[in-house]
Amino acid sequence: MAYRWFLGLDIDDPVPDHSTISQNRRRRWNGENIYRKLFERVLMICIEKGLVGGALILTDSTHVKANASKKTECRVIVEKEAAWYMERLDKYEAQERERLEGLGRIKPKKESPKKIETQEFVERTMSRSDLESGRLNRPGKPESMHYLDHQSLDAKNGIIVDVAVTPGNATDATPYLDRIEYMQEHIGLDIESVGVDSAYDIGLVHQELSEKGIDLYTPINDEKPRYKVEYQREDFIYGQSEDAFFCPNGRSLTVRQLQRLEYGVYREYRTYGKDCKGCPFREKCLSPSQKYRRIQVNIFEDAVKSNHIRDGTPEHKEILDLRQIWCEGTFAMQKARHNLRSLFRRGLEAAEDHCLLSATAINLKRMVKCVG
Repeated sequence: MAYRWFLGLDIDDPVPDHSTISQNRRRRWNGENIYRKLFERVLMICIEKGLVGGALILTDSTHVKANASKKTECRVIVEKEAAWYMERLDKYEAQERERLEGLGRIKPKKESPKKIETQEFVERTMSRSDLESGRLNRPGKPESMHYLDHQSLDAKNGIIVDVAVTPGNATDATPYLDRIEYMQEHIGLDIESVGVDSAYDIGLVHQELSEKGIDLYTPINDEKPRYKVEYQREDFIYGQSEDAFFCPNGRSLTVRQLQRLEYGVYREYRTYGKDCKGCPFREKCLSPSQKYRRIQVNIFEDAVKSNHIRDGTPEHKEILDLRQIWCEGTFAMQKARHNLRSLFRRGLEAAEDHCLLSATAINLKRMVKCVG
């Protein structure tokens, strides 16, 4: 009777066959993105009713167990994919290199006549029963094949405004910048601030959000770099007009090169070997194998500092508390009552459909609670 009532059928009307819904999902709606359309339709109703503020967005991810047997897991050699941020980093590296070359700080980069592209391969654990899932390997989490459900919630009423799904071996920040742009351009949110956990505390994320005029709030990072010598970066004085560091012996460290590492782009400041050779502080400043002192500065350092300057403020604490309440509380509710612990179907598309339906159910309940 509840089934007939929900579909608007009379007591003597014929009902669909029991497999109609599942077969429509598997065949008729396959590849139609219908669950995202359903999610966004409910979201738009919430926005129209004023339940979404859009100014403060809170983001987190949770693991969802894939329908993959452990017996089908195997180690395979696969081609290493380019990291999610590579194209974005390329743009910033080119801009910074052009600036430093224009000022005469570094020499122009020599272009190789013919650059031979080499393929990199890595060994990974994969499941033959679900090739698109990824092995979760994080402290305190189950080590098996999972997907990650990344959700962003509006702080006003806890309405979920975006859902994205990645394999379980992806980082939390992998889809983040793309999803921020999606929420701004497609959903139409006017985002002013975001609250995230420490996994999103990345220089590139700080920089891109800063350029968009969005304040980023993350937990306080008390971890300090480990040096093998006594003198640390704080012992060197930075001269802004000279764009150089000065060591305790008064020698300058100037920009010598722009270095691209796996997770960022850095200006490398160095002394000359002759300056360090007879320095009375050499043992405190250099290890026996080093010939000169160098300091690496992330080109996104200013954006990172401008966001972390708010650490410990009442607003910072309030936003992180809201993130814990809404994000973690919503995930707990979905896992307890809305089937977000594990998946029945296989593949990334099916996993996203599953997570979208769970999020839609939460939004419907919160909409009903708010509007009565």
